[in-house]
Amino acid sequence: MPSGPVVPAVYATGTGSPLVLLHGVGTDHRAFRPQSIRMAKHHRVLAWDMPGYGCSPHLDPLDWPALADALARMLDEQRVDAAHVLGHSIGGMVAQAFVARYPQRVRSLILSATSPAFGKPDGEWQREFVRQRLAPLESGKTLADLAEATVESLVGPGTPRAARDFAQACVGQVPVQAFATAIRLIVTFDGRADLPKITCPTLLLAGERDTNAPAPMMEKMAAKIAGSEFVVLAGRGHLANIEDPDAFDAAVLGFLRKIEGHHA
Repeated sequence: MPSGPVVPAVYATGTGSPLVLLHGVGTDHRAFRPQSIRMAKHHRVLAWDMPGYGCSPHLDPLDWPALADALARMLDEQRVDAAHVLGHSIGGMVAQAFVARYPQRVRSLILSATSPAFGKPDGEWQREFVRQRLAPLESGKTLADLAEATVESLVGPGTPRAARDFAQACVGQVPVQAFATAIRLIVTFDGRADLPKITCPTLLLAGERDTNAPAPMMEKMAAKIAGSEFVVLAGRGHLANIEDPDAFDAAVLGFLRKIEGHHA
């Protein structure tokens, strides 16, 4: 059962079969603006702000089952029984937690630049990951101060200036508390045992130049999900939906057209 009353904020547009968009750790629903515009021509797009982000209230305690339950409550409020679920980065982990807990509510699953577990099974590695990312914030910097360097470390070479600027604007608006809480949470994720249990149609999207969720790792992840599709976006990094929305959207919409056609 849902663990509390928090219902995340959602930005809905379009009509058609529901498509949920779950953003990454350093952005909010605005990072999916290119997708919300294009995909709303075919789907009812529901882009959430993860609890603590944007207009969504904080969730305490914040853990994976609680996030899955919060997503279920959001769908209940929107009167959606089942949806296509697209999760990017930490959003992809939320999507995995959700399909494990509510498999009947996921019509198809799209996992972008994410992983089934975070980092190495060494607690010291996780502690160092958290320390490196939070130290500048603990010294008084904001995400806006760090946005340019952060984005440069995430995107592939040749990413258009307009895309870099848009990504920096998205990163710069994230509250420090929300980011810090999510960074501490992300290192606890381990959904590897649940991958073989996923039975809905699944697409995995990897950026060729992504060093956070490398394509070879995502290909191995795809091999654990029976019947899944795996696509590499050439030259792109961790923010492929912003770096190259045309290629990203074409892969997603092509996949969804096959699902919709199969069930028509």
